[in-house]
Amino acid sequence: MNILNLLKENPFSLDKMEKEAALLSILNELHDFHYQNSNSYQKIIDTVFAGFKVSERLIDLPFIPVSAFKNHTIKSINDTEIYKVLTSSGTTGQSVSRIYLDKETATLQTTALSKIIGHVIGKQRLPMLIVDSKSVFSNKSSFSARGAGILGLSVFGKDHTYILDEKFAVQEDVLHGFLEKYQDQPILIFGFTFMVWEYLIQNPLLRKYDLSKSILIHSGGWKRMQDIAVDNIVFRNSFLQKFGLTNIYNFYGMVEQVGSIFLENNKGFLHCPIFADIIIRNPKDFSIQPIGEPGLVQVISAIPKSYPGHSLLTEDIGVLEGENSSENEWKGKYFRILGRAKKAELRGCSDTFSTN
Repeated sequence: MNILNLLKENPFSLDKMEKEAALLSILNELHDFHYQNSNSYQKIIDTVFAGFKVSERLIDLPFIPVSAFKNHTIKSINDTEIYKVLTSSGTTGQSVSRIYLDKETATLQTTALSKIIGHVIGKQRLPMLIVDSKSVFSNKSSFSARGAGILGLSVFGKDHTYILDEKFAVQEDVLHGFLEKYQDQPILIFGFTFMVWEYLIQNPLLRKYDLSKSILIHSGGWKRMQDIAVDNIVFRNSFLQKFGLTNIYNFYGMVEQVGSIFLENNKGFLHCPIFADIIIRNPKDFSIQPIGEPGLVQVISAIPKSYPGHSLLTEDIGVLEGENSSENEWKGKYFRILGRAKKAELRGCSDTFSTN
């Protein structure tokens, strides 16, 4: 099965053996393609994985650290093929990842995102409230992670309304006007977690709005939320109490691995779609951690072709909770993200993958 056929399927429909067989075929092809077309990827594979060629199991796939994209230009296409450049979020002074997409990968990214989100939203286009500013699109050829997220979800919306101005101050009249217009109707709300919290929950609105029929999709910024002692339970309860909103979907994803997001299931866990997977590895020796044991998260995706982002070792600590959710009949692994790895653990990983 190739990636185009895989994207036609229900994103949570394959059992373990079917999924692994489909992914292995695609991922081995991607590995070979990137090995032949990316000098940086080839150098890492030859140095760390002794010239690895073919994997017979997903857990045997070679991987590169996600931080590599912050320090190096890593791509498998010529400059003339670059269609779009994505950049990761980062605080002032931090290096950011730059991810180079060709038209094929950009199309696959959009299709994959649409399949996952469409599974919980449906095909209808809802009035869309975007908790962000249009200024995220100031550079037409380069998008931030926030901009890429907005662009991907915008296909599910209509009457797209941004509630922040160019200086990222909330436009109270715009916010209230939108909520008044669609009071008691389903709407789609999208924003990064800390921004949704600040501008919708912490904002003292003029009146009480009923958003019980609406859908909220959010991601990112959990470090800031943890700093103010707001976890996922507090977050969800706050939207329930203030707006009657229960259709809330958090997702885990990163700009370094386009198209593959891990959507929150009915149990509150993050769930792997059929074209992506996760592996939890011991930070000390990269061995596989069993269910319930935390470790570094390796993310796998059949989408990235313009750059070697198909198998990445992240800087996040996660724990695998199980596979196949009986509550909502989603097949695939589900997991939790616990936070960032300690600097000492990441330093050890950096030493392992150093090719200087």
